[in-house]
Amino acid sequence: MITLLIADDHPLFRGALKSALEMEFPSVTVFESQDIDETVKLLGASVDLDLLLLDLHMPGSGDLYGLIRIRKAFPDIPVAIISGTDDVLTIAKALDAGALGFIPKTSQPKVIASAVNSILQGNVWLPVEVSEEISRLPRSDLTMIQRVAELTPQQYKVLCYLHEGLLNKQIAYELDISEATIKAHITAIFKKLGINNRTQAVLIASELKLQLA
Repeated sequence: MITLLIADDHPLFRGALKSALEMEFPSVTVFESQDIDETVKLLGASVDLDLLLLDLHMPGSGDLYGLIRIRKAFPDIPVAIISGTDDVLTIAKALDAGALGFIPKTSQPKVIASAVNSILQGNVWLPVEVSEEISRLPRSDLTMIQRVAELTPQQYKVLCYLHEGLLNKQIAYELDISEATIKAHITAIFKKLGINNRTQAVLIASELKLQLA
């Protein structure tokens, strides 16, 4: 018996992937979630999960943050990225952050099934062409990824808005909280990331490709 969770904000894709997996794995049980909060809630429930298939671009995720948050909270749950992205740098950083593979959404059902089966056996699975490109890239520094994992969801949003160049007043408006609270969040962000100013925060967000979904 295999238990999987598909975390993706597109119901049609979830449905198609679920059907494909059920055809390839007769004894599979598939759960679904549409955003990071729902995913975390399901992961926190008493579900004996064998693998999480995670899209990087769904509400609350913002590229790597969803993965970072999940790996921090649930280090024993295997995670594979299933995405339409072709950004090799992001894929490489996802692997460095703990993902066990990257499966393109355009893959044929039998390829997806083969990838899932390989990952369930403890292997890291990548398309051949992606694997070759990633092998030529330098390894990521995990220190900052781990620090970003310490941010609360609200602090992460503030960091992303800093990256977008918004002023404290504008961020306060977007999040519907006071400017004083924004200042407190920024102070906490600087402390957790070990930095001193906005410029450093923006550089980190750019390097890790952090963004609001």
